[in-house]
Amino acid sequence: MVDGERELAEAQRRHWQSTYAAHPGMYGEQPSTAAVHAAGVFRAAGARDVLELGAGHGRDALYFAREGFTVQATDFSATGLDQLREAARAQGVDGLVTTAAHDVRDPLPLPDASVDAVFAHMLLCMALSTREIHAVVREVRRVLRPGGVFVYTVRHTGDAHYGAGTAHGDDVYEHGGFAVHFFPRGLVDSLADGWTLDEVHAFEEGALPRRLWRVTQSLPR
Repeated sequence: MVDGERELAEAQRRHWQSTYAAHPGMYGEQPSTAAVHAAGVFRAAGARDVLELGAGHGRDALYFAREGFTVQATDFSATGLDQLREAARAQGVDGLVTTAAHDVRDPLPLPDASVDAVFAHMLLCMALSTREIHAVVREVRRVLRPGGVFVYTVRHTGDAHYGAGTAHGDDVYEHGGFAVHFFPRGLVDSLADGWTLDEVHAFEEGALPRRLWRVTQSLPR
């Protein structure tokens, strides 16, 4: 990681820590539409173990657990994960959920071929360089079992905030304290090299609205 990337990463870590502390459960208890879709995809693929990257305070991880999946939830905000564990206990699914504080810029703390499915809602479009994004997806591939499925969502270059705010280079723009890497379609295609690209679905979320792609890709059995 170069100095500029490191400084931005640390600034974003502090920002998310303070945001979760100031606004517990800031995204509510209802799962994202992407998670609801992913649960169906995972179930159809016969998945039982789900890894969520960037789980935050856990609305989607908890939904997966309520749907009967075993969930490993990671995030670089310890504050968010504290809220996730508390909610898991309150909902009676703490036996299905484990958490780990982890920065996706580092290798995943999991063995090869150890999970059936991976989910990441707007994690890959955080303040990550293109190089770092490719490294994350290589790690996802490493920990997935044969036939495993990866569902992720990202904001793309058609989003209203693309080009707005502070430019950090590499299609990363900071607006309102949050840095976002906006994806061109070519980046989605390159991340699917060696995978089966099952779907790239465009959708909108929030009042702005944010414009995203929901990407589903899978490994051969």
